[in-house]
Amino acid sequence: MKRIRWKMAAAALGALAFSATLAWAASVKTIEPGKLTISMNGDMPMTQLKNNELSGTDGELMVWVANKVGLQPNVKQMDRAAEIESTKDGKLDIMHGAMGWLESRTKIMILSEPIYYFGTLLAQKTDTNYHTFADMKGKKVGTVNGFTLVPELKTVDGIGEVKLYDTSDGVMQDLLAGRIDIAILDPPLMQYAIAQHPDWKLHQLPLDPDPKYPVMSTKYSVIFGVNKNEPELAAAVNDAIKEIWAQCLNVKAMAKYGLGDKAWFVPPEKNPRIGVDRAADYKAPTADHCFK
Repeated sequence: MKRIRWKMAAAALGALAFSATLAWAASVKTIEPGKLTISMNGDMPMTQLKNNELSGTDGELMVWVANKVGLQPNVKQMDRAAEIESTKDGKLDIMHGAMGWLESRTKIMILSEPIYYFGTLLAQKTDTNYHTFADMKGKKVGTVNGFTLVPELKTVDGIGEVKLYDTSDGVMQDLLAGRIDIAILDPPLMQYAIAQHPDWKLHQLPLDPDPKYPVMSTKYSVIFGVNKNEPELAAAVNDAIKEIWAQCLNVKAMAKYGLGDKAWFVPPEKNPRIGVDRAADYKAPTADHCFK
């Protein structure tokens, strides 16, 4: 009898979850009915299209969210700058891939709850140890056009040259060839690349914070950017992300690609979202329960 009751309870929960998915699917409006038009740039380990399916640390979570909301993923690959403009112009439903929260982005799209966090790291050859803003003096620093930190990076005192690239591959190639001294890329991408290619003799070091440069000194909330004309979709995505944290799905996705450290799931001590797109009593999600 006890086993039957458990089965009945499980069936009831399943029915409730299915009903919730149907409810979201009925209320959420997207560019193409029944589909979630998603952009990504293909940088691993965050996003990739493999056998026509979206995967990677962020990609697998995005697919889970789409399924939870009852929508079929419709994936478009483009560079980061094009992703931002296309979402801003209402040509996409949602963009993702190690995208950091930034106040200016709240004016052009709806920014979701975070899926993990990271700070700014400086990638370089193993024979250097650059880790401060002063270390950038006279140096050539490469990053990707459209990245959160670009405007502030250009203002760093004494920086030699800021070189902007359309893709992370271009930055990496110039770092390996010695055409730039420092690369600032998505930390998961660099950690993954360093683990995959120890022969490249690269490492990345955390950038020491400096209040003069608040954007590059903060710890970013990695989020999804939602079309500003689709608030119902944003609400559905946030509900799904709450379940991702509750079920430790983000921890499992990151660990799958060698990024299982708890540091990825610790929010910034002073959250810049408060008073901008979150209330004063906002508490950023954590994954403490996943590491017990």
